[in-house]
Amino acid sequence: MESMTSSQPVDVALIGGGIMSATLASLISQLEPTWKVEIFERLGDVAQESSNPWNNAGTGHSALCELNYMPRAKDGSIEASKAVGINEQFQVSREYWSHLVEQGVLTDPNTFINATPHMTFVRGKDDVDYLKRRYELLKEQPLFEGIEYSEDPKVINKWAPLLMQKRRKEDLPFAATWQPAGTDVDFGSLTHQLFDAAGRSGARLRLNTEVRTLKKQNDGTWLVKYRQRVGRTPGQTRARFVFVGAGGWALKLLQKSGIPEIRGYGVFPISGQFLRTDNPKVVEQHDAKVYSQAAVGAPPMSVPHLDARMVDGNKSLLFGPYAGFSPKFLKNGHMWDLVTQVRPHNLIPMLAVAKDNPDLIKYLLGELMASKGKRFEALRDFMPTAQQKDWYLITAGQRAQVMKKDEKKGGVLQFGTEVISSADGSISGLLGASPGASTAVPIMLNILKRCFPGKSDEWESKLREMIPTFGTTLNDKPERADDVLDETSEALNIGR
Repeated sequence: MESMTSSQPVDVALIGGGIMSATLASLISQLEPTWKVEIFERLGDVAQESSNPWNNAGTGHSALCELNYMPRAKDGSIEASKAVGINEQFQVSREYWSHLVEQGVLTDPNTFINATPHMTFVRGKDDVDYLKRRYELLKEQPLFEGIEYSEDPKVINKWAPLLMQKRRKEDLPFAATWQPAGTDVDFGSLTHQLFDAAGRSGARLRLNTEVRTLKKQNDGTWLVKYRQRVGRTPGQTRARFVFVGAGGWALKLLQKSGIPEIRGYGVFPISGQFLRTDNPKVVEQHDAKVYSQAAVGAPPMSVPHLDARMVDGNKSLLFGPYAGFSPKFLKNGHMWDLVTQVRPHNLIPMLAVAKDNPDLIKYLLGELMASKGKRFEALRDFMPTAQQKDWYLITAGQRAQVMKKDEKKGGVLQFGTEVISSADGSISGLLGASPGASTAVPIMLNILKRCFPGKSDEWESKLREMIPTFGTTLNDKPERADDVLDETSEALNIGR
């Protein structure tokens, strides 16, 4: 879309062309169709970083198979509240997507979401014991209805043949859980469709446009200065509200904004790679997302998993991720990103994180030094029949994990997402990674509530129309949970 500068401020400026900005643009177009919205993306198209389908595993994160949402405490105990909370958030996203499908805003739902069972597979006495206890807790939760558990090789082979074929008899016991109600989500397709719909509602998208600075004005608006990457033409826009959803670059822009709320924050970039196969003979044998247990010291995003993917109507399999290190905050970032984020206020938290996470550093060094053969061995350990000729390596998106101040430790490395907002609510940004994309709708709803408190009452009826369970929970209402799951599954054509 064409570039222009107006002396009149826009109502909302969105920085970053990923699923977060797309979701916020969609919500605003539904709630305030007369508002002027301007979107800035530094690349030539949207959804080219973490939202791109090949830059993530496409898991509709609902804690059906991801063990890191139910970690073992130091005393070995586990509890389900975080897993239930993640699932609750994903149901909000599903409800909103269902509404947009029913309204014709989104096209055929199977262009962005498909039914794909979620499975967890573990080996070793301790992990088998943990998985069984996890299953016993989750089977009582309405949102996890239908989950199954087995230690029987024949049953596990029925669920995921590629895990069991030609598996040699092992001394280690193994077990698996199976949940047929999982999904595979193409967040790239969803992002494109949401931005297209926002454009039809009047939002202006500026591609190849890099925001350089954010400065608060005396009248309370934000001066957004940018430069076009083609021709390097500068420009500026004023906005009443700014959202920074630019992945790792969100930190850089929030630092430039000068808001005190960003003090003490840093990000630690972790890159990743996947092995991918498109061979139909292999792909047709596997129709699930199978997660296992992370290696000691590995970040949660490095949990090994074998995923069925559906992108542009074509099915593939991914295995990984193989973690690595790059100082860039984005795949298309700068080599000096890690260094240029350093400020006096975040130096101590960053040093504390480095001191307290030697296992992570050791793990990343090991991954960087791993040979191609060693990486393939990890796949063969997961899938004994894998043939190297069928698989090739792809580079995934950069994940910028949050580092923040901590009174006791000086600084901590946080896995997940975190919203940073100014005290007056005029600017907000998102830092972090999983389960971000899957929970984009509730995250953006929270931003709207925090940054537009005077609109909450006015918007409530519309929000309840779009998301019937808005403001409530499902897991404590079994019959309602069952109805909502049925309704959204039918609307999204993903069965149950």
